[in-house]
Amino acid sequence: MGTPSDTDSTHSMDPLPTPATQAGRDGLAAILRRPAATVVGLDFDGTLAPIVPDPEQARAHPGAVTALAALAPKIASVAVVTGRPAGVAVRHGGFAGVPGLEHLVVLGHYGAERWDAATGEVSAPAQHPGVAAVRAELPGFLDGIGAWQGTWIEEKGRAVAVHTRRAADPQAAFEALREPLTDLATRHGLVVEPGRLVLELRPPGMDKGVALLEHVRQLSAEAVLFAGDDLGDLPAFAAVDKLRSDGIPGLLVCSGSDEVTELRERADLVVDGPEGVVRLLRALAAQLA
Repeated sequence: MGTPSDTDSTHSMDPLPTPATQAGRDGLAAILRRPAATVVGLDFDGTLAPIVPDPEQARAHPGAVTALAALAPKIASVAVVTGRPAGVAVRHGGFAGVPGLEHLVVLGHYGAERWDAATGEVSAPAQHPGVAAVRAELPGFLDGIGAWQGTWIEEKGRAVAVHTRRAADPQAAFEALREPLTDLATRHGLVVEPGRLVLELRPPGMDKGVALLEHVRQLSAEAVLFAGDDLGDLPAFAAVDKLRSDGIPGLLVCSGSDEVTELRERADLVVDGPEGVVRLLRALAAQLA
């Protein structure tokens, strides 16, 4: 497996991998037959960008933008579906102003925000009032339950996240915080979305599955691929299963993780993290050339 440093020298030889399941093979075949009616959906953190201790330092894999620019003109749409604010994902991904990415959209905050590469504009509804209330209460709340040390708050605009990756025992801190943060979220009309050593408090009614389904249906897509790495991507996996049951073939890709096994078990194809995702995108673009 290559590393980012050897990406450019090896990309011409990237083979298109074979999915392990029949449903996945059918999905890939449909994508290759009908690229102009295909949506490729991608998580950001852990899928296009390596996981790092500080999410503000996360950046897309060095080969990601080039791979996306090669693929996007050949399909109906590339949709980056993320819990991050759309503008943050655009900046950290380096997606703005890139030739070839006119068919790319970023569905931020689980679809509550949308950035279109064609216009460079973000559209979004008004913010849920519970987010501001939780934002104000959270520092004192964590201090009051003795959970402040080693945890930290990430401001996400339309959501607030509590990370435990820096705690002495990250998994124990995650489990200890799950119930009290759920109670806090419920009190303010929010829900808790668990991830890889992070608990996100956000408005209900939107998840990556809802966002992906709406986008696929808006475009009347006839095939779909979704790649993710974390618990928050399970709704998008379920959305692809739903589309399959409706007669729209799909391919489920796990950006491999030792921290989260649920996606690996559900996926048709497992690749080696963001490097593997980039190789897959390049190989798909080459097949469609």
